[in-house]
Amino acid sequence: MKKLKFRILTCILTFLLLSFFFPSFAQQVDNTLTLSNKLIKTDSRGEALGILGQLKDFYFKDNRYTEFVSLIKSFIGKNKTIEPLFNYYIALGRYSQLKYLEEAQDWDEYFSKGNDYRNEIVEKLEKAIESTGVDDIAHLWSYLLLWKFHRDLQDAFKDKALSELMDAALGYAKASKDASGIKRVADELLGDGQKGKARQLYKIYVDSLISSGADDEKIKEAAFGFYQESNLELAEVLYDVYIERVTRDYPKEKIIPILIEIARYFAYTDVKAGDPEYAEKIFQKIQDLGGKTSFNEDLMYMRAYNLEKQKEYSLAKDIYEDLIQYYPQSAYSDEATFKIAIIYAYILKDLSKAKEYFERLSKKEVVSPEVVSSIYQLGLLSQWKGDFVKAREYYDNVIDKTKDETNEIAALARTRIQEIVEEKPIEYNLLMFLDASLKESPALLEGVKVDLRCSPYKAAKAKDIHITSTAYAGESGCMQVELSYLWSGDLGSAKPSNEQTTFLTNYTSAGIKVINLVVLSPSGIVDRSLDFLSID
Repeated sequence: MKKLKFRILTCILTFLLLSFFFPSFAQQVDNTLTLSNKLIKTDSRGEALGILGQLKDFYFKDNRYTEFVSLIKSFIGKNKTIEPLFNYYIALGRYSQLKYLEEAQDWDEYFSKGNDYRNEIVEKLEKAIESTGVDDIAHLWSYLLLWKFHRDLQDAFKDKALSELMDAALGYAKASKDASGIKRVADELLGDGQKGKARQLYKIYVDSLISSGADDEKIKEAAFGFYQESNLELAEVLYDVYIERVTRDYPKEKIIPILIEIARYFAYTDVKAGDPEYAEKIFQKIQDLGGKTSFNEDLMYMRAYNLEKQKEYSLAKDIYEDLIQYYPQSAYSDEATFKIAIIYAYILKDLSKAKEYFERLSKKEVVSPEVVSSIYQLGLLSQWKGDFVKAREYYDNVIDKTKDETNEIAALARTRIQEIVEEKPIEYNLLMFLDASLKESPALLEGVKVDLRCSPYKAAKAKDIHITSTAYAGESGCMQVELSYLWSGDLGSAKPSNEQTTFLTNYTSAGIKVINLVVLSPSGIVDRSLDFLSID
């Protein structure tokens, strides 16, 4: 009894001291007590959710998960109406506590109490689910948290938990008028890469928004809002509804500017979130409505560039050809012509068409970086075919036109000249790329098993660019396939080894740079790829 009195006295003195030196502490405690009293007395689910959210934020901000769980447990049995919410928030507290212990690497508590916390999570969520109906938000949230729990563990229950979550979400959508719960689940699924399931729920959310009587402008405004939040999946669903409406109700002259605006949002750039596939879908709608003349010079370039970044090189080539046909004096003309030639040569294996475009550039009086690169490519193709005299002429022309010791293309030309003079073969990595791209190779080499990316794609001279690759070599039993990465082309300052899947580089000269890659496995070539980047 004396010990108990001593503890109570100690708590009172501690509270008084903290209140004296930290007045805000007393205020926070008072707020917590006030909220707790309201929570016990309320019969409003909405008010209870607001109070529990405030308590959660108060305790979670300082990682006081055990205190939060203890507080919520003290409410059990005191308000049967909202008890399912108590069970859910206890589970949420333990789930958040486990995540924090992992991040903080507090392994003592994690391993000594982790299993107890996990058991408590499952127990409380099952209680919440059993005591609620499909129209109860606690029911839906409990299924969502249960799926996240099993997903994080990657255990045998994760697929079942995902299936049950979808069933709960669809049931909730039918039984409740609250669409925000469906959006929350969709957001979580999208963040986990479950795009198909997320899109299904976003469609339900959109249908709910539409059924509430939202007009065209409201839908457009909502779509743009989600775009700004980088929730592209939901933005696209809403834009699809908006486009369907305006296509039905507006004249063509008014529809096309609307579609152009939307396409610009989603087209690829280095500086904002986008969805190149969705942008192309909109570009195609523009063409279907108004033909190719609906595209001005900048928009046509944007479409071609957007396709290029999807690695839809053949389609990009077609649009680049349209660009130089409709706008022969375009500022993009040299870039477009050079890319057309590269695609014909190394993607489509059409050397006669490639040479036609390379030669068109090589004869221009105004010497742009693409003119020099085209002459180098003509030399490279000649050298690969064994016409060393012609190759040497092209390489000498490159050096003559650049008159710059730091120019990367001129440096490559000097390397090729040295190979010819010393009667050596083309450098191995480059030769492998040329052979894989230009010879009659197996149909398997379609450039789809190697993903090559640059970040950013447009940069100033001397600025670092991150080049990265991902190879899909297929299954090999329990053995990890050893791959070699044969980098070649315009690699700038970098000299990546055959073991590097990624590297940093920069450039001293402007122009379109072509990065080449062949990936080898012990059984042969996995695939080859190329990518373009631009230096200002």
